[in-house]
Amino acid sequence: MLAAFDFRILADIDAILNSIAFLLICAGLIAVKRGHIELHKKLMLSAVGCSALFLVCYLTYHFTCEPVKFQGEGTIRTVFFVLLITHIVLAVVQVPLILRTVYLGLKDRRETHKKWAKITTPIWLYVSVTGVVIYLMLYQM
Repeated sequence: MLAAFDFRILADIDAILNSIAFLLICAGLIAVKRGHIELHKKLMLSAVGCSALFLVCYLTYHFTCEPVKFQGEGTIRTVFFVLLITHIVLAVVQVPLILRTVYLGLKDRRETHKKWAKITTPIWLYVSVTGVVIYLMLYQM
């Protein structure tokens, strides 16, 4: 008989996907600054794919597993909840920003794409990195 799948592994996968998305976004920024537009496009679409896969895994995890409660106390608890709240709020905000920015890029509306990207990119980077930090605080501390 097959053992039941342990969906708790998805928390680890989510941290990996957030890390990869962060690295792809950074590489995409370097590529565009060096004028490598096609490479930038591939890297950013790969980051979108990682973030979309993250969302699927995240929702699956939270629909199938008991929530993990943060065990830290004192100042670290405050830090954790500040990170968590800003992460959640900006994660919701980033979805339409990413979709709009990608749309503008794919339509080759570069000037408008660039304006949107200046807002979208720091939010996306923050959400990606804080997702990893929150994971480490919840599962590795």
